[in-house]
Amino acid sequence: MMLSELYGKRIISNEGKRLGEVKGVMVNFEEGEVSHLLLTEPERLLKSQNPRMDIQKGSVAFKRVKSISETIIVGKE
Repeated sequence: MMLSELYGKRIISNEGKRLGEVKGVMVNFEEGEVSHLLLTEPERLLKSQNPRMDIQKGSVAFKRVKSISETIIVGKE
């Protein structure tokens, strides 16, 4: 799957709660893997006074992803 295919997909918890949609992707280049799916536009994070906290609030760790199809299902942290 291409990273660009993730953009715009809805993210839903395995309990059925809608968390948002993918607006960006964070990649850990040292590990060669996706680390987070952003629910906030990356440009907004760049302008943030506290980007670390905003990333925690406005993203989902990729390790939580259980399945990807028309939507992305995530489990608990």
